[in-house]
Amino acid sequence: MDIHTDALVVGGGLGGVAAAIALAKAGSSVVLTEEYDWLGGQLTSQAVPPDEHSWVERFGITAGYRALRDGIRDYYRNHYPLTGRARAWDELNPGAGWVSRLCHEPRVAVAVIEAMLAPYRGSGRLRVLQPYRPVGADTEGDLVTAVTFAHRDTGERTTVSARFVLDATETGELLPLTGTEYVTGFESQADTGEPSAPEEAQPQNMQAISVCFAMDHVDGDHTIERPKTYDYWRAYQPEFWGDRLLSWSAPIPRTLEPVERTFTPNPEGDPMAVLGDQQRFGGDLDLWSFRRIAARGLFEDGAYASDITLVNWPMIDYFDGSIIDVPDADRHVEAARELSRSALYWMQTEAPRPDGGTGYPGLRLRGDVTGGADGLAQAPYIRESRRIRALYTVPEQDLSLAVRGDKGAVRYEDSVGVGMYRIDLHPSTGGDNYIDVGCSPFEIPLGALIPRRMRNLVAAAKNIGTTHISNGAYRLHPVEWNIGEAAGTLVAFCMERSATPYAVREKDDLLSEYQSRLERSGVELHWPDGVHGY
Repeated sequence: MDIHTDALVVGGGLGGVAAAIALAKAGSSVVLTEEYDWLGGQLTSQAVPPDEHSWVERFGITAGYRALRDGIRDYYRNHYPLTGRARAWDELNPGAGWVSRLCHEPRVAVAVIEAMLAPYRGSGRLRVLQPYRPVGADTEGDLVTAVTFAHRDTGERTTVSARFVLDATETGELLPLTGTEYVTGFESQADTGEPSAPEEAQPQNMQAISVCFAMDHVDGDHTIERPKTYDYWRAYQPEFWGDRLLSWSAPIPRTLEPVERTFTPNPEGDPMAVLGDQQRFGGDLDLWSFRRIAARGLFEDGAYASDITLVNWPMIDYFDGSIIDVPDADRHVEAARELSRSALYWMQTEAPRPDGGTGYPGLRLRGDVTGGADGLAQAPYIRESRRIRALYTVPEQDLSLAVRGDKGAVRYEDSVGVGMYRIDLHPSTGGDNYIDVGCSPFEIPLGALIPRRMRNLVAAAKNIGTTHISNGAYRLHPVEWNIGEAAGTLVAFCMERSATPYAVREKDDLLSEYQSRLERSGVELHWPDGVHGY
């Protein structure tokens, strides 16, 4: 089966979805591909509640991303048995989690994303190929002419040719397939000048992946089968951790001091009193509530037998090996799944309780919430991708609060959006502890989306021109959406003007017209005055 389209968006995460919407809204024909059962990437198949900045309810995100957030809240109001107080809560937080002002079950985000795409699928402008993964590409000089995909389950091959190709995959999978120049892991300080970079480049030193899972706590014994590698993970103790990985103790990212976490399933208290703001509360000291995605107190009596919490905690960070540009990537992904199963088994059988006992056998794996066949999330949570060698690469010193102080992040003349998050790197495959650096509210430069050489390939997710360090701030949900929306709008604009992405950035009149189009669609290009980092 061969398909031709104006634009091919490879990867159906948040960046890919936003890009596809922008293209279809502009009248382009689009093919969007995704290898997992759910569109939405880190928000859905990876099951991670959104990590967002402190001003998200007022400004600092695109209108498209706000529509997604509003849609999630409306879905709960329209379909869930909320209490009257919860239904009237303007800033409804269904999970009452501390990590975000909007913690929710991933399946709700899937429903909202599908609704956002529905009119474009109905009109025929958008075609979604799912579950398909890219396995090859055809190029002519500096152009990508076609990409070949294989069906995940049957192996059936499909080739899609397009005028423009957007790489919105989780790991920058198109970059090696198309010969696009890219980097991985730590760059050297000599290359970037970054204060947190090592002296020598470390291409295979990358952030941990995590296989998340949802669980609740109900009566009965719900202990899973003992994982095959449980003894290995039970004894595993990184040098910098301060305890075994499977324990309630872990380093605080901002201080690196090992601290004991608390764990209290189904705590009492008013869930509407929770304010998810990482500027005020930057840690996961209360594990159960930190990434809770359903707070039973917000629903009518009996609707939920228990809260549901999402386990994306330090104990499931897998840093035994990289999954990028290695021959045994699948082995490492399975090992990460085994770590997550081992963490659950440890909590069910051996975790110390405040009453002096051990184990919480009432913990129940909720694979129905995450959609994973084995009870875990469908996909591993990917924090770090291959990154294009871009026209402009964002270094740490452009946004680090320690470097920039009260000057704010560097202002880019080619800004295509904004973002904010601390420079937050989890332990890495090279044996490094957390790197957690204060950050100024930053902008997204167009030059970071454009490869130095390829003329019709655009980065549309975590694969833009950041460094290992600055990626720690640019990798989160609203920024990925903004990147995808800007990339989709760019490609639509290029097709209308018969221009290349490079020309749009270099020619003042084209850049100004493109940026005006972004602003009209609800993309903020700069932060308001007086907004400071944390």
